[in-house]
Amino acid sequence: MIIVNPQAAAGSTRERWAEIASDLRAHFGPFRVAFTKKPGDGIQIALEACKRGKRLIIACGGDGTINEVANGILLSEQDVELGILPSGTGGDFRRSLNISTEIRQAAKQLRESKTKLIDVGRILFTTDSGKKETRYFLNVASYGLSASVIKRVKSMNFNWLPISEMRGQVNFALSTLQEIIGLDYVYSKIRVDKHRESALSSLNFCICNARFFGGGMKIAPNAKLDDGAFDIVNIGNISALRVLLNSYTLYRGTHLDLPEVQTTSASFIQAEPFHTGQKIRLEADGELIGFLPAEFEIIPKALKIRVPA
Repeated sequence: MIIVNPQAAAGSTRERWAEIASDLRAHFGPFRVAFTKKPGDGIQIALEACKRGKRLIIACGGDGTINEVANGILLSEQDVELGILPSGTGGDFRRSLNISTEIRQAAKQLRESKTKLIDVGRILFTTDSGKKETRYFLNVASYGLSASVIKRVKSMNFNWLPISEMRGQVNFALSTLQEIIGLDYVYSKIRVDKHRESALSSLNFCICNARFFGGGMKIAPNAKLDDGAFDIVNIGNISALRVLLNSYTLYRGTHLDLPEVQTTSASFIQAEPFHTGQKIRLEADGELIGFLPAEFEIIPKALKIRVPA
């Protein structure tokens, strides 16, 4: 079964669906398809498909669509594989898997793929109303500048750019630049594994299961999807000018050499605002899901996924 977000890539997925479907049929023969209509649909559709006995569910869309389909599979507790047909603007998770952005090639990779067991992250976070909810993520969860950038990205439109991958990179780059102009740090209290709680100042705090986020930034160049641990990257007190001068290091993955960047690995993290009443927004796989306080736990080898052979 394939679950399609027709709004992915600024609506071009809907416009190109006939072409995408043709490429899929060439490699898989007949298949069932369901289209999402609103946020959260992918979770419910995938969950119901798992309960009906589907054994391979393909997510066609961006990182948010992949996240929703993965959540549906994980919630079902069924032995179901996730396949990815990238058609979004960010495309960060597929980078760690070396999945092509060209639909025909990606469909061929799916057909010839092998199955891999990967880790997933589980977040217990706080909703806007103060309730606790749980969400799984495959790629990166973070707070600070990235959450502000994503909020801005959702409001911007780059449909005039001809290539969807280019739209994502330009959108993230310009949104980041605009947010950096009003640079502000977040102050939180962090507990990593069983270590003592510590206060932390961050431009951005990232809990990484995979390597890329923000439209191609190699935020965690050493992250592995099956090592049973998160790579934690904290970008601390750094001036706006220094961020701009060193922005290229984020795409090369060399930012870890900067003195303002601290890294470690962990399987469990607790984070809460340093100041009472402060609201710190949280994102996961490029979607704004809620706020701190939150707990992040790695679930080793929890999801079957198809990767290029």
